This record gives sequence, structure tokens and C-alpha cells, in this order.
Amino acid sequence: MTSDHSIWASLPVPTFIIDPEDRISDVNSAGEGFLNASRKSVVGNPVWDLLAVDAPLEEAFLRARRQSTPLFVNDVDVGSGNRPPLQCAMQIAPLMGYPGSMIMTISPRELAGRMTLGNSVKSAAQSAIGMAEMLAHEIKNPLAGITGAAQLLSMNISQQDLELTDLIVAETRRIVKLLEQVEQFGNLSVPDFKPFNIHDVLDRARRSALLGFGAHMKIIEDYDPSLPLAYGDPDQFLQVILNLLKNASEAADPKGGIIRLRTYFEHSFRLRRSDGSGHSLPLQVEIIDDGPGLPDKIRSDIFDPFVSGRENGTGLGLALVSKIISDHDGWVSAESVPGRTVFCLSLRRAPKEEHSKENT
Repeated sequence: MTSDHSIWASLPVPTFIIDPEDRISDVNSAGEGFLNASRKSVVGNPVWDLLAVDAPLEEAFLRARRQSTPLFVNDVDVGSGNRPPLQCAMQIAPLMGYPGSMIMTISPRELAGRMTLGNSVKSAAQSAIGMAEMLAHEIKNPLAGITGAAQLLSMNISQQDLELTDLIVAETRRIVKLLEQVEQFGNLSVPDFKPFNIHDVLDRARRSALLGFGAHMKIIEDYDPSLPLAYGDPDQFLQVILNLLKNASEAADPKGGIIRLRTYFEHSFRLRRSDGSGHSLPLQVEIIDDGPGLPDKIRSDIFDPFVSGRENGTGLGLALVSKIISDHDGWVSAESVPGRTVFCLSLRRAPKEEHSKENT
């Protein structure tokens, strides 16, 4: 028979036991992750000191306790001192056998939204691979012929007409460069899965960015040093971080801006497939910048191939990010308002047997 303790620990949503004085008497692992605080530091504190709910909830909560009835609150912003508010659904009910005590669950809508987005992102990335191969095959060879013809013409024309042939050569070379990027997108190799330290990869990406495209930026490290090893291809993950850092750097003011690299452990985040199987994605990596934010017209399509908010942008960087993370059975999401854009990567931790191999 499954014990009450294992059931409590396995609940996938943040859950709190609230005593008759509105203090937290217990919290599950998902609740610790939601508050970004340990059970020891939470228990005994007034619940409304730790949870900020954007709704007049206290009176309805007291009425539910007094009448021993459940309370359901949908689409309300819930936050804490350690994390920004998320739109959530809350369920509150009397705890049977404990007069005056209540049990409260919080279901972040963000997690459901990230799940729904996934199928379309992965499908779009796979479609783009086929398009990449077709474009490279069908267009690169004719472009070489056009470039050669323009260079031959330039040998026997006036200086005024020479500007036109130079334009033809320059533009065809630009298109060839774009197609080479498309080919790179389509030819990405299968991930070489192994345990790796997320912070080592983030540090490599940070140093590379500061020496090149991000020299005008300030990059802050906000790491959870207790994070376990991730499981994936560190080189491909490095490519993901570099792409996101480059996007943030190019979107920033030319005088500079701030990028924050944040890592933390999220107990409650699991990826579930349509067949009912799934796995935990507890390792979270956030790339946060203070730039202008994503344009409204592309915000919902940013992971689609060839969607770009920059002039002359290829629109392949974020599509590549989504493909790599999808190939790692991970998750990527984005939130953006002017002055704050957050890309969040959710990754698997290394299995215990792989972790053991790494340490032998």
C-alpha cells in the first residue's frame, strides 16, 4: 500500500496545508519549488506573507473554512518574494479530520501553456529541415552561375554599368551565405548524450559572448551551485546559449545592456506525452535581458523558422534552439515585456547510473 508521505511528495502541483491560524503547516516538493524556498524555512509562516495573490481572497478563504466548503479561483496571478507572478488556478478545501485546517493547491497556467506549444514548435522545426535541404539543393547551384555570369559581364561594360554587376554579385553572395546557414540548420547531428555541468557550458558561452558580439553587454551569473548534472550534448547546448545571448545582445541598446544567466531546480515540471509516458525536467536555465522585448507581431511565432524581428535576420536562430532542446526531450519557452525578456530552458538531469560513470 502506498504511504501518505509518498503520495504527498509525488503531487505534481504546489500544495500547502494551512492551519487554523493561516500558517503553513506543511508544503510538498512542488510547493518548495514554487516558493523557491525550503520546507524548513516555510513551515510556521503566515501563508499570505509568502504568497502574493492578485485577488481579494482572504474573505472567501475564511468563508470556505467557516462553512467547510471548497473554493476554486481561476486565472489569478500568484507570486512570491522569490519569483514573479504566474497566472494560476487555485483549489482550496477543508482538510478532513483536522478542523480549521485547509489544503490548497496551485496550478500554474504557464506549465500547461508550455506543454501545448511544444508539438507545434517541434513540427515546425522538422518541416524547416526538409525545406532547408530543398532550398540548398535547388538554389545554390544556379546562384553560382549567376555570380559567374555577372563577373564575366563586368569585364566588358562601362563604369556606370559596373555598379549593377557588382550589386548582382554582392546580393547573390548574401543569399549563398543565408543558404549555408540554412544547410547548417538542416544538417545538425544527433545529440551525443552524456552528463555535463550546465554552469561550465554557461561560463564558456558567457566568455565567448563578452569577447565578441556581446562585448557591450554586462552578463550577470545567478547560479544555483547545488544543481545536479544535466543529460545531453554539451556542444549543442553551448550553441543554444550562444544563439540566445547573441539575440539579446543584438536587440540591446548599442551602448549596452544587462543579461542575467539564472539556474534553479524546479521539482514540479514534468513533460508528458500523448501516450501517457513522460519524464521530469527539473533543471531550469533562464536567459534574461533588459532589452526592448519581442515585437508583438511575432511574439507567438518566435520559434517558427524564418520568423525574425530584426532587419536582415534569417529567423533560424530560435528555430534551431527549439530543435536542439526538442531533440534533448527538453522544453523552451519565452516571456517578454518591454524591459524584460526571459527565455527558459527546461532540461533532464543525468540518470544516477550515468552520474556514477562520470565520477569513476
